Amino acid sequence: MIAFRQVDARYPFLWEDGSQPAGRWHGDGEGPAHYFADTPDGAWAEFLRHEDIDDPADVRTIRRQMWAVEIGDRPAGQVALPLNILTGGPDTYERCRQRARAMRARGADRLVATSAALTPGGARGQCVRAGVQPGEPHDGVVIVIFGLPDRLLGWVAAVDGRPPEDLLSRVRHYERRR
Repeated sequence: MIAFRQVDARYPFLWEDGSQPAGRWHGDGEGPAHYFADTPDGAWAEFLRHEDIDDPADVRTIRRQMWAVEIGDRPAGQVALPLNILTGGPDTYERCRQRARAMRARGADRLVATSAALTPGGARGQCVRAGVQPGEPHDGVVIVIFGLPDRLLGWVAAVDGRPPEDLLSRVRHYERRR
């Protein structure tokens, strides 16, 4: 299976040690944890959400690497949590981490969950049928692989890439605090 990950080009595309900052599915010192999306739209949406980018003018300034990574076909444990936790903001991360810890304690080294950043049907590919046309909407998922990256092979898909501006309307942004 090929999965996608966007990164700051100054750094490797995967983590090699436990110094990785905490994320939704792992706490400090629990890495490395490699986060992937099943589509480029999902990878970009995670970045846009995390960086709180919702202005098309800001999208035009983005320059990041997009990687296509062979993650293998091993099954991943499906995370069972309420949708509001799977898609919630940082205040829901600890509940997600607890679930990931429980899954790892039972032997799971990878998990799959609903994309927190994409709206339902937010991943939209393209097809060619009398010219380029929108493909069927796709619900995005995130795949997290725990452990050293020695069996993951990546290819740079874009060096100075940026997401399409129309993706902004399909990003589940964090709720604004008042």
